[in-house]
Amino acid sequence: NLKGFFSDSTSFNIVMDMLFMKERYERALGVLLEMKSQDIKFSKDTYTLASAVCYKMNTDEAYKICSMLLEESLARGDFVPRHAFCFAIALAIKQNDIVKARSIYSHILHTDSKICLNLHVLLLALSGAQQNLLSVLEKTVANNVPTFVKKLDFSQEVLTAVRKTLENNLELQRRFEDVCDTLQRSGQITALSLDDMLCQTPNGKKPINPLLFTRKVSRRTFKPLQSALLSE
Repeated sequence: NLKGFFSDSTSFNIVMDMLFMKERYERALGVLLEMKSQDIKFSKDTYTLASAVCYKMNTDEAYKICSMLLEESLARGDFVPRHAFCFAIALAIKQNDIVKARSIYSHILHTDSKICLNLHVLLLALSGAQQNLLSVLEKTVANNVPTFVKKLDFSQEVLTAVRKTLENNLELQRRFEDVCDTLQRSGQITALSLDDMLCQTPNGKKPINPLLFTRKVSRRTFKPLQSALLSE
């Protein structure tokens, strides 16, 4: 029973993050719903965790909850992190709701990331916009890109899904395979799946929810934070 125990989103986020890391997604969703029932204001970390939990559950209920939370956040003008949108888009794709996935993608202000690029290409393929997706792929070929400019990677899983949508068009197949060959040579194809990209914590970057990793020891006891949390 969490009622009256936590007064803001921070403690809820820590609990959800712990449950997420332990793959106890149903309980994490329960914490989220309890947070909502207590009318606790969501932080940006809350939205990311909520979308991540719903994505991992991939049930009709989780999809409805994720969609509702995003709609309410947009109506209120709350800030929703890009990563939260990406989880929601991936969930919509899993639920075969491509129209909804495209709608969510349209709310991302800055799409210059590896995850966004892969989602964009996959959405174009699933929407039947093969000409547009090939144009996107061809523009990302990094033959003439300076070495100091970061290259964006494509998931082999995503490219395989795209390839299946081109089976009935030999000309587009040829263009696609040419681009894939160039991407392969330039090291822009990764074995990471879309799920790996979404849940991966890059080296030197913060995890989905940085709250658990802000401090390694207690400021009061100087003991490891894991044991200090209960004592504080």
